[in-house]
Amino acid sequence: MMTQAVAERAEAPPPGRGQGSAWLTLFAVSLGVIMVMLDGTVVAIANPVIAMDLQASLADLQWVTSGYLLALAVFLITAGKLGDLFGHKRIFLIGVVGFTLVSLAIGLSSSVAMLIALRVLQGLFGALLQPAALALLRMAFPGERLNMAMGAWGAIIGLSSAAGPIVGGVLVENVSWQSVFFINVPVGAAALVFGLWALRESRAQTLSRVDWPGVLLLSVTMFALVWSIIKAPDWGWGDLKTIGFLAVAVVVGAMFLFWQAKAREPLLPLSLFANASVSIGTALMILVAFSMMGAMFFLTFFFQGVHGLSPLDSGLRMLPMSAGMIVASPIAGVLIGKLGPKITIAGGMLVTAVAMFLMSRLSVDAAFVDSAIPFVLLAFGLSPVFVGATEIIVGNAPEELSGVAGGVQNSAMQVGGALGTAILGAIVAAKVASVLPGHLGEAAAAIPPEQMEGLKQLATVGAAPPGLTGPAAEVITNAAHMSFMDGLHLGFQMSTGVAVLAAVLALFVRAGRKTEGGAVHVG
Repeated sequence: MMTQAVAERAEAPPPGRGQGSAWLTLFAVSLGVIMVMLDGTVVAIANPVIAMDLQASLADLQWVTSGYLLALAVFLITAGKLGDLFGHKRIFLIGVVGFTLVSLAIGLSSSVAMLIALRVLQGLFGALLQPAALALLRMAFPGERLNMAMGAWGAIIGLSSAAGPIVGGVLVENVSWQSVFFINVPVGAAALVFGLWALRESRAQTLSRVDWPGVLLLSVTMFALVWSIIKAPDWGWGDLKTIGFLAVAVVVGAMFLFWQAKAREPLLPLSLFANASVSIGTALMILVAFSMMGAMFFLTFFFQGVHGLSPLDSGLRMLPMSAGMIVASPIAGVLIGKLGPKITIAGGMLVTAVAMFLMSRLSVDAAFVDSAIPFVLLAFGLSPVFVGATEIIVGNAPEELSGVAGGVQNSAMQVGGALGTAILGAIVAAKVASVLPGHLGEAAAAIPPEQMEGLKQLATVGAAPPGLTGPAAEVITNAAHMSFMDGLHLGFQMSTGVAVLAAVLALFVRAGRKTEGGAVHVG
């Protein structure tokens, strides 16, 4: 039997200033999570500049994103358990300090290998922040007040996501790509100061152990899976190295499931998935993140590489989606309350499918409105899924596993995003490489094989060799752009199919139980 970690019940904190103040607690934890949210969006804007400055390949850039997401995904549930053991305030502040210092180190990176390693470490500290922040909010806002806090929390996260592309564009264009990480230093310092002052400590009455074998097995499984997918375009899908890493993922993944079934205090209790809605809801979160983050990964290359926009203009082009989610999220909450999650989420995923299809029709010279319309549709399509995820997953989980279910929800999003970036990235890159010689036409025969490989690498990010002049430059640039567009269209077409599949799955979920003051058990 799993030892239940039930958090101490805290009486409503006094409304005055100082330690335990509810609104100061919200402000303090928001500062910490703002850093995590900003880094999830500003890096996409900086990717093209990072590629040029550090001579990074497409696979390298994928690991800048995927390494961060994987570290978050693998460590979220464990981080919640650490909060139960050692106190959520303590773990939150450790996360703040670590995330801030690693951000500073990333800005001083001199190689792409160093950047990737630090991004993984940054993801680990980011994972410490998220479940601890939620646990602290649940203590500071008991009962009905928690709903009000979650509304403000959602608005802050939405504003952070919307500001990310703009802030990233301004900093990359006018300062440097390093500045998108340096900005975390003052934000982190403020979060530390307010956290020390305002947060009240909370921890579980019944201490439980961390399932370190489970953490290790899950980490190895995810690394082997995503690494094989990212390297397959270079190695070949039939290469022994690709097959070997995929085999490791399957074997170690089976060992992880076996261990979770036998462990006294498993990292991820498999009994949680006995409820069909929990299982389907988790699959929905993976599919949604796969579709959205996998396809969106290439839009910055479209705007900056193919369309020739500056980083700031690129951020502005993506603003309709982020800003739209601020408006769409409360509307989605009202609709879910009236219609239930099944119809609302299924409808939202169909709207998402329409948005992805429209993006698959974008042209090289697409105007602002051509991308703004599908971006707004995407915001209104995805919001019901993100808002309803708690209803589907956490609401249908046993009360003693409500925190674990919250960790599963967040982990599913991170894993789906990482897999989407890797799988769709590999597919798009393969498509670009296969069509480039055809777009070059007769000129392809005059290009040496080693130079052709270089052109294919550049074309996967929508770029052409710098410094070219004359008729050859126009031919190569046009071929690179057209090849990239072919790959981009394929990526969005696949995302359209994934969204339709998610809409069908949503028809099999049911609303969760309405409970208040549930146990805070995030690990």
